[in-house]
Amino acid sequence: MTTKDRIEKEILIAAPPERVWAVITEPEHVGNWFGQGEPAPVDLRPGGTMFLDHGEYGQFPTTIVEVDPPRRFSYRWASAYPGEQATAENATLVEFTLTPEGEGTRLRVTESGFAAIRIPEERRETASYESHDGGWAGQVENIRDYTEKLPG
Repeated sequence: MTTKDRIEKEILIAAPPERVWAVITEPEHVGNWFGQGEPAPVDLRPGGTMFLDHGEYGQFPTTIVEVDPPRRFSYRWASAYPGEQATAENATLVEFTLTPEGEGTRLRVTESGFAAIRIPEERRETASYESHDGGWAGQVENIRDYTEKLPG
């Protein structure tokens, strides 16, 4: 494993775990914080597919790995291969861990497996460790801001 194989981001969200869970798994919410504002189709079960629309960067059929509401959710994401179903061979693993903390939720997002996949040169700018490290820094803030604006 290289030092650039695993990204970890954490943020405290002023909302209960159930609301944060809804934001990271329900179609209308995922489409807002990650995508283009349209609902993201989600077959919420291990082996199911969640479609992420990353606009100009492509559409990504992720493969759901773990569903443990409202604590853990994970999926494989083939960000170097738009349009291809994510597998262990072409994708990283994205994991969301939700932990109650006071009146809110500590959200940890981990993406790992960069060292094990081949990223075509033309996709390095948007699918590399460096790209995702910066991307998740912004996305956890998007998740927090979006969640905290929802009616309680």
